[in-house]
Amino acid sequence: MEASSRLMHLLKLADSGPTMRAALSEEVADLLIEWPANYLPEMRGACEALLARAAREVDEKILTRLHARLQANPQLAARLLPRKERSLIETARRGGIISAPLAQALDLSQSRIRNILSDSSGHSLAIACKGTGLPRATFSTLVILLGGKSDAAQTGARLNAYDAVDFPEAKRQLHNWRASDLATHAA
Repeated sequence: MEASSRLMHLLKLADSGPTMRAALSEEVADLLIEWPANYLPEMRGACEALLARAAREVDEKILTRLHARLQANPQLAARLLPRKERSLIETARRGGIISAPLAQALDLSQSRIRNILSDSSGHSLAIACKGTGLPRATFSTLVILLGGKSDAAQTGARLNAYDAVDFPEAKRQLHNWRASDLATHAA
């Protein structure tokens, strides 16, 4: 399909409402993966913006498929797709129990997650989030949503924990936690 015709088709899908977001996002992802040599580079920017917008409106199942599709280009996925922790934050916002989704997101055992969440300093949660590559915004949202009736000083101290954690050290500690969980599970 000619570049301008394809872009018009994608824009038409974008205007078709939420039911077409999945088709649009997957089609644009495929186009970005296999960018035709005869397409203008300026068109790529418009397609990236279109994918970023559509990806914010799709469900978790489609978002998982998009992450899988863009696995070959992790920088593109990181730049355009919402992080997978979206459902984790939504669960915390609704006041739900987040230990299971947090354990899945961080690839840690439920008992380890209980220990992390019981650490009133926020240091363990900062290690887990930073070591997994979750952004500060996610960490801060979790601290605030899980903080309960903490006073402002306690919440502020917890929020500062993320910046106090060194990324390589967080990765090492997270690796140790995962290895310990695996050894405990195997025993």
